[in-house]
Amino acid sequence: MNPLNRNTAQTPAYPVKILQFGEGNFLRAFADWMIDMLNEKADYQSGVAVVQPIPQGMVAKLKEQDGLFHHLLRGLSDGQIVDESRLISCIQQLINPFDDPEQYFAQALNEDLTIVISNTTEAGIKFSEGDSPEPGKLAATFPGKLTQLLKARFDHFKGAPESGLIFIPCELIDRNGDKLKEAILNYTEIWNYPEAFVNWLDRYNYFGNTLVDRIVPGFPKDDIKEIQQNLGYEDNLVVSSEAFHLWVIEGPAEIEVAFPASKVGLNVKFVDDMEPYRTRKVRILNGAHTAMVPIGLLAGIETVKEAVEDEVIGQYIREILFEEIMPNINMPESELREFAENIIERFRNPFIRHELKSISLNSISKFKVRVLPSLLDYIKREQQLPKGLTIALASLIKLYLSADFDPSDDPKNLQFFEEVKSRSASNEGLINAILGNTAFWDMDLNTVTGLNKEVLSIFNALETESTKNLLAGQKL
Repeated sequence: MNPLNRNTAQTPAYPVKILQFGEGNFLRAFADWMIDMLNEKADYQSGVAVVQPIPQGMVAKLKEQDGLFHHLLRGLSDGQIVDESRLISCIQQLINPFDDPEQYFAQALNEDLTIVISNTTEAGIKFSEGDSPEPGKLAATFPGKLTQLLKARFDHFKGAPESGLIFIPCELIDRNGDKLKEAILNYTEIWNYPEAFVNWLDRYNYFGNTLVDRIVPGFPKDDIKEIQQNLGYEDNLVVSSEAFHLWVIEGPAEIEVAFPASKVGLNVKFVDDMEPYRTRKVRILNGAHTAMVPIGLLAGIETVKEAVEDEVIGQYIREILFEEIMPNINMPESELREFAENIIERFRNPFIRHELKSISLNSISKFKVRVLPSLLDYIKREQQLPKGLTIALASLIKLYLSADFDPSDDPKNLQFFEEVKSRSASNEGLINAILGNTAFWDMDLNTVTGLNKEVLSIFNALETESTKNLLAGQKL
């Protein structure tokens, strides 16, 4: 079997137009996959220079394969199994700025450079007053390093408008582009950079706010030998993902011109306001995950796939999605229905073992953000409680109080459950205390008309009745 490199695999060469901070599974199976598709189908002619954002990274491993790797598309699409491979060849340069800062700063002089993509984790976009702008030395933070690069670029091209860059961050924080720009501007202030540079930065550099959505299990270690045999290469950087993908980008029109991904059928949406898409994802995808966790675990189910394919629980998931969550979201019903159907199909992916126990991490805060808004909005709209989401809330409380479940959550939350169990003489006292904990819900849920009574009733029923029997007996 051949090793994978540019001698054993004939691949095209492209000028570097995209600087990518991050070499992990997600960007390689998401952004690099899209760039490779654009190169093939739209003659995009764009190479990527990957920058390792932290001292310990994968650039050395990628160099061993000359930046090449295979992407596996594995999942369901329109009810059919998809299992496809693609050799990704868009990465042209690999930079470890901690070992070779000169190679990093050389990108500031690259006249082809147009776009900066990043995924430096949620903690990556931060500002630190102690960061240093010493010439030739790297700033500690990701925005600090970008500020240095931009200043060098401004100096080299003498502030030419066309030398500005487009930033498309993928970090999972709200308004990621705005926060990245804010951090950079903070550095220009404390580093006393000239007003001309700040004006150039503000006028000719464009920052998008983004929402990304694709499940990326990563390296398929369980069947890698068979995969390598089928590929014909000893590829040690194979990355797998589901078939579904979505990239929502809010920003000026210049971003779509520079990154015309939607023109080749990729699910990239350029929008004026991304908030409806964020709400849709949080409430439908994340909300369904969070609601099914206590229901499934109490029923002895281990995975998302098992839950959605179970006759009773699968029907429950569909009913809360289409009848209790979707109607509260201000988007066209057809778009919401299509997205929800895609979610159900994604949940059934035979290539992904998505364990409910792992999703249960920090379920209290997740319920507050992902499910509670839908529950409260339903009450406002219908003037009654949503049965399915109320069952999810009661089941969550039951799960956290169960002797058979070891929750992974904030220690303060776990301590509260232990204390309330020890001091409450009745289920009524338990429910009053838990619903009344404003640190959990940002409000006293006992003030929601009828909620305490219904949660207590379901909680009591779960002591003598199985979860499936309870669901089967409820008409949502």
